[in-house]
Amino acid sequence: MALAREKRLPPLHLSLNVPSRPAVPEPAFRHANPPLAAPPPSASASTPLARSSQFRLADFERFAVLGRGNGGTVYKVRHRETSALYALKVLHHGDASAAAEADILGRTASPFVVRCHAVLPAAAPGDVALLLELADGGSLDAVMSRRGAFPEPALAEAAAQALSGLAYLHARRVVHLDVKPANLLATAAGDVKVADFGIARVLPRAGDHCAAYAGTAAYMSPERFDPEAHGGSYDPCAADVWSLGVTVLELAVGRYPLLPAGQQPNWAALMCAICFGEAPALPDGAASPELRSFLAACLHKDYRKRASVAELLAHPFVAGRDVARSRRALRELVAEA
Repeated sequence: MALAREKRLPPLHLSLNVPSRPAVPEPAFRHANPPLAAPPPSASASTPLARSSQFRLADFERFAVLGRGNGGTVYKVRHRETSALYALKVLHHGDASAAAEADILGRTASPFVVRCHAVLPAAAPGDVALLLELADGGSLDAVMSRRGAFPEPALAEAAAQALSGLAYLHARRVVHLDVKPANLLATAAGDVKVADFGIARVLPRAGDHCAAYAGTAAYMSPERFDPEAHGGSYDPCAADVWSLGVTVLELAVGRYPLLPAGQQPNWAALMCAICFGEAPALPDGAASPELRSFLAACLHKDYRKRASVAELLAHPFVAGRDVARSRRALRELVAEA
C-alpha cells in the first residue's frame, strides 16, 4: 500500500491523531442528540463485574489473542475465581488514546456498546488494561469473512442495533469516527455492540464540528477524507452515518464495496471512489427497495443531505423489520460462523 501521497494526507490505515482545529461556528445539525431507541432484550457474555480496584491483572488467566493493533493487544481471559470470560485490551505505554478510550467507556452503559468492567494497571510500566465484556460471536467482519454476504433479515438487525449504539453515543456527544465491520461485535445471542473507541471524541457541545483526520480511510466520508475541500472541518455525527452505510453495504455484498472486486485498496483509488465517484449503491434488483433506500439515505456525498441516526432508526428497512425473525437470522449466522 505504500504509494506516493500528497504531503498533507496520512496513510490509508491511520493511528495518528491530527491536532483538532477550532470548531467552525455553525448551528447545531439534525445529527446531534438523536432520541434513544428502546433496547431489545440482551444477555451479556460476561458476568457483571463492578468497577473496583480490588481486581488485579493477576486475577485473570489469558488463553487466547483476539486481536492486535498499533495501540495494543486484546486477549480472551478467564477470571480465576469465578471462571467468567472477558476480553482484556492492553494499551501500550505512550498510546495517547488509552486514557481517552478508558474515559469514554467509563461514560457508557448501553446494551449496544461494549461494556468496560474495570481499568487495571498492566504489567509493563505505563500500560493500561481495559477489562471488557466478551462478545463471543466475534466481529461482523469475521462473520462475513466466514459466511459471506448477510441475508437481509440479519443485516436489518445488525443495522438496527448498530444505529441504537450510535444513537446512545451521539446523545452523549460521543462520536466514534471508526465505524466498520471489524468494530461491530456480535454475541451468540444475536446482540451487536459498538466497540473500539481508540479515536473516538467527546464533543464540547452538541453540533460541534471536528477536524481530526484519524481512523480507517476506506470508511471515511468524503468530507473526512478531504476536509480541506469542505472548509477544514466536518460534522462527526454525519461522518459516523456514512461509515455505517459503507459497513452495511459491505455486509450486503460480502466484500469491501467501493472498489472493484479484487482491487487492492490504496490511497489514490480510495480518493477517487470516495470523493469523486458516484454515491455507493447496490445494483438494481440486487436488494429490496427498503435496503436500497436505506443505503442511499446513509451515503449522500453531501453530509447536509445525509440522514441522521434518528431518521435511520425510523426507516422502513429497520423499523419495519420482523424483529423476531431478524434476530433469529443474525443469531443463526453468527452460530454458523
